[in-house]
Amino acid sequence: MRRKKYHVLQRCTVFGTLVLLLTAGVSCLVQYVPVLTRAMSEKLSQDDAVSLESDSELSFLSDEELEHMPDLFQPDFYLSEGFGISDSFEEDAENSSASDLDSQEQAVFSEQKPKKDSDPGAKPYPEEWNPTGGIVEQLSYGFYSGTRFFQLRNAGQVQNKTALSNQALYAESQLLPEFQIAFDGTPQVLIMHTHTTESFEPYERENYDSSFNYRTTDSSKNMIMVGDAIAEQLEKAGIGVIHDTTIHDYPSYTGSYERSAVTVQNALIQYPSIKIVLDIHRDAIGGDGVIKQPVVEVNGRKASQVMIISGCDDGTMDMPEYLKNFRFACLLQQQMESDYAGFTRPVLFDYRKYNQNLTTGSILIEVGSHGNTLDQVEYAGELIGSSLARALESIKQPEE
Repeated sequence: MRRKKYHVLQRCTVFGTLVLLLTAGVSCLVQYVPVLTRAMSEKLSQDDAVSLESDSELSFLSDEELEHMPDLFQPDFYLSEGFGISDSFEEDAENSSASDLDSQEQAVFSEQKPKKDSDPGAKPYPEEWNPTGGIVEQLSYGFYSGTRFFQLRNAGQVQNKTALSNQALYAESQLLPEFQIAFDGTPQVLIMHTHTTESFEPYERENYDSSFNYRTTDSSKNMIMVGDAIAEQLEKAGIGVIHDTTIHDYPSYTGSYERSAVTVQNALIQYPSIKIVLDIHRDAIGGDGVIKQPVVEVNGRKASQVMIISGCDDGTMDMPEYLKNFRFACLLQQQMESDYAGFTRPVLFDYRKYNQNLTTGSILIEVGSHGNTLDQVEYAGELIGSSLARALESIKQPEE
């Protein structure tokens, strides 16, 4: 009898323990399901790409998580989708409401810019170097496979990171922009730089200097230099272009997109003939103490690879005409890739704003990475400009 009671007690104890373990397990699972889901989603997304290093997923992170991302030069850190490096995480104002300001509010906003007496002065480009980490030349990030990628009709690819179907986007990609370009000397294109001070390697070398954060106010060695190269080609083709060289990210990086929105709005008021706005940036690709230098050889000369970013509205960005920007992005993508095979990485179509609500011809272009050299990105700017001029011929306004 005692033995029977003992077995009953033993079974109850085991059963009770199992119930407690199961309850704790369910509680733990509920707590960590969002984390596990995000991690699995990230892993599956990465498995879709052929070149994982050029396709790191950061879009699922919150603004707070982004602000605490590790420095570029730390191990296991790859970054290559338009976020910049290190101090770029100090702000994430791409969904800024500055685009909704009226003229009076813009004037007030302009007064909030750093005063001259608080300006810390120019940020020079280094004259001496202390090489530390390694630089690896990447001979073109090539063709991507997976459900998130699709091929455009003529050339080039799109990376679709939205809920829209590839089929719907492919149909949109075959439509021309609704605007037409006048070849009459009036300004048609605005080139500007939200992150004006982004910079590059001085020349081809095997090691980089980790003390340099790849930012400078020297216009011959930052994004202004690249914009000049693009503008020169457009001018040669008879296309009116305005290149605004305002520095929006120095001395304060925070609020760069808000300030650049005001710059674009003012330009559109001054030059109402502008149809296209190009925000020219550079990317950042690296990790494990190594930074990448994505290049393609064109006519015997190395050019940095480029990537177009076209934003999609998730219903919170007040950007209802985003697909019109996408059409323009695909027009330029196909032209560049047709002209120079391997020159482009897939168009990144994602839930981002980047002030692309201001026109129906607004795109962001990443020209190379911080591992590319000044010569490589300047040449890339030249190639972008020549391809853009040819693309705009297809939507040339008939002469009266």
